[in-house]
Amino acid sequence: MSPSTDVIVLGAGIGGLTLALSLHQAGIGCRVYEAVPELKPLGVGINLLPHAARELWELGLQAELDAVGVRTRESVFFNAHGQLVFREAAGIDAGYDWPQYSIHRGDLHALLLAATLERLGPRSVACGHRCIGVDQDADGITAHFSAPDGSRISTVRGAVAVGCDGIHSALRRQLYPAEGAPRYSGVNMWRGTARHKPFLSGASMVRAGWLDLGKMVIYPIRNDIDDAGNQLVNWVAEIRAPRPAQQDWSRPGRLEDFLPAFEDWHFDWLDVPALIRSSDAILEYPMVDQDPLPRWTHGRLTLLGDAAHPMVPRGSNGAGQAIIDARVLAGALRTEGVGANALEAYDAARVKATTAVVLTNRSNPPDAILREVYERSGGKRFERLEEIVSQAELQAISDNYKRVAGYDPTRLKARPSFI
Repeated sequence: MSPSTDVIVLGAGIGGLTLALSLHQAGIGCRVYEAVPELKPLGVGINLLPHAARELWELGLQAELDAVGVRTRESVFFNAHGQLVFREAAGIDAGYDWPQYSIHRGDLHALLLAATLERLGPRSVACGHRCIGVDQDADGITAHFSAPDGSRISTVRGAVAVGCDGIHSALRRQLYPAEGAPRYSGVNMWRGTARHKPFLSGASMVRAGWLDLGKMVIYPIRNDIDDAGNQLVNWVAEIRAPRPAQQDWSRPGRLEDFLPAFEDWHFDWLDVPALIRSSDAILEYPMVDQDPLPRWTHGRLTLLGDAAHPMVPRGSNGAGQAIIDARVLAGALRTEGVGANALEAYDAARVKATTAVVLTNRSNPPDAILREVYERSGGKRFERLEEIVSQAELQAISDNYKRVAGYDPTRLKARPSFI
């Protein structure tokens, strides 16, 4: 059996590494255990809204984020005909004290990993350790691990264990063995990145179209990637479908399965099919989530991030909520001591809050702005938008999501630090 540590972190993704850095900031010992034998850059673009950016700035990562991400300046909505529906400033331009970042998931993960190894030491992250079960008693927890080949390799003792191991979390399965597979939302998505000249403001997050016929989310995630001043632009295509795609983040996608829906999207601000065709690779994945759990904490065991509250990616908020989980949990452990009481306090603070986000992402996320215009116009071009829907109605959808997700600007500025 390995020596004991305070907190056993199961999973070295964005949530797990943010938790490790936050625990270190709070003076609490931890070690991170990751199933894969080697951590490599995965995924494509994600957004860090101001509430998440604040937490990473408080970890001293502002320079690192600015070096690899794009500070988003505006959020812009168009219909499938390229007509402007709604525009609002984002991040610093919207009056926040913290920016919104559009960033490659691999770049964010790499900077969190580098900071963890630098601050906590080169042995703070143990790869090739797949959790196969966690026992608990009155004094602590015992985590059991296997190697990638399935052989048992170690048993680790700690005070508490936190499952940060994603939507297919081993700890979640242990706590809720009868839960079943993730819930398909009825929408499949295709994702990719392409080299492209800056469009609109050069830092715009675009949502366009609607799910019934085809919706796109497009934004730059790296600046100045070559001598020609190109950006790396992330795009997501979303279409309703009766059957889900295979649930595999690295599954290749095929142009013929979705490009026809966007073939005539040649707008004065962007040629969308040309952008898609110029991508190096395309990934396909179903939009899935899980019904919210009544609680994450069971004694000395708890969940965090996608292991706790997987959500459909319709609010640019999955990674951000994991980051906030990590900060709240570290703060509770610092205040309450490393034990079950702190995990209960974390549970009380986060389960209800994230349940609201999961359910709002299903029903009324920011892209509900596009739904309103699509349904009221019948998907046709409009002559006068104000005859269909007012800007005040669309602003109310955006403002409501900010309140639900925890980044209403006034409240965010007034809220004290979690640690």
